[in-house]
Amino acid sequence: MKPVLIDCDPGMDDAVALLFALGCGELDVRAITTVSGNLTADRCSGNARRVLDLASAPHIVVARGPLKPLVRPYPRDPFSHGSDGLAELEIPISTRPEDSRFAPDLIIEMADAHAGELTLVALGPLTNVALALIKDSSLPQKLRELIILGGAFGFGVGGSQRATGDNPASEWNIYVDPEAAQMVFGAGFRLTAIGLDVATHPSVELSAFHRQKLIEADTRAADFLLGVIDFVERRRFKSYCGLIDALAVAAAIDPGVFGTEDVQVAVETQSALTLGQTVVDRRENFRWTHLPTISAACTVDAARFFDLLLPALCAPASPKR
Repeated sequence: MKPVLIDCDPGMDDAVALLFALGCGELDVRAITTVSGNLTADRCSGNARRVLDLASAPHIVVARGPLKPLVRPYPRDPFSHGSDGLAELEIPISTRPEDSRFAPDLIIEMADAHAGELTLVALGPLTNVALALIKDSSLPQKLRELIILGGAFGFGVGGSQRATGDNPASEWNIYVDPEAAQMVFGAGFRLTAIGLDVATHPSVELSAFHRQKLIEADTRAADFLLGVIDFVERRRFKSYCGLIDALAVAAAIDPGVFGTEDVQVAVETQSALTLGQTVVDRRENFRWTHLPTISAACTVDAARFFDLLLPALCAPASPKR
């Protein structure tokens, strides 16, 4: 199995992504680190441990990062994940201890331990990754790959119509800590970004068939996703809101779920109107040559995604009773 470390900010869609990663049978989740994003890193740590309890995964450590971004105050998420951050599904508080290590230090330690084989999946703002990079500039060469859920790259209108940052042009994870994103994009990681262009695509919606499969499965993980979907739909959002971060996990399991394109991209760090926007330079003439190049998802095979997701959540390894 592929060793992975998941840096996240649970958040209900992060929680679904964690259950997906733990249940897929393809990923060896070595550790979880939490970052301030949907909630502050301490609350995200508590939620990650609650999800691990739900998935009966006592061996996985959880360490947290700082309570705010690199240089900015922590902003308020305009999209509520509920009073508990987990769609108010009454998931029990965990009694398992938090790992004492600082999240960026644990990222470096795991990268060293796995010698070019570790995949880092970042589902939240990139604060922890940037801090790890500041401490160890060779981190990009130590990782097999970095997969992020973040940004929007101009592949269709979804990235702007369904923008999640607190302005008309940005995605939440990049908006929270644009300086961290700018640093990570330019560091030389083998980086694949799953942006809003594909993570909110209309094809990534739970159908009646999918919902019936989850109901029939009668597992904790399936019930959790159904509860999340009910929570978002009661608030007049679409079901993709509960699945966004799971797309990045799918990229770690099967890169063929996505078509990708190399893009030259910058992150806006100054404008109040577009703070956190990922700006892609596609000009035929006069294109800037100093922008970093990353790989961005441009298409998604939703059927292939659901063929991975549903068995992972419906597997009988995590029975409700």
